[in-house]
Amino acid sequence: MRLNEVVYTDAKPVDGYGEGFFRIGGEVYEGALLALPTGVTLWGGYEDVKTLIDAAGDIDVVFVGTGAEIAHIPAELRKTLEDAGVGVEVMSSPTACRTYNIVLSEGRRVGLALLPV
Repeated sequence: MRLNEVVYTDAKPVDGYGEGFFRIGGEVYEGALLALPTGVTLWGGYEDVKTLIDAAGDIDVVFVGTGAEIAHIPAELRKTLEDAGVGVEVMSSPTACRTYNIVLSEGRRVGLALLPV
């Protein structure tokens, strides 16, 4: 079996997560956050649409992690993002972290919006 090291280009992968925090690119962030090609920033949750819309030109899809369990996001948030040309995939935060790392390793234009576990 041949093993290849995963190489990430610009954005930083999720290294870990736990109760109330995420570790991205070796740095620990507490609370909700956004991981975008432009960097990692704290996120105001579902009502903070502007930050995601501002990134619409840099990403094709955003994975929304809804916490420990999968939950619906507000319909208006989904509509606003899709109208801006950004695909939206909703899943639990642990699943969103894993999926983000895989898609990021493929060099794709992806964003991550996470609510804490």
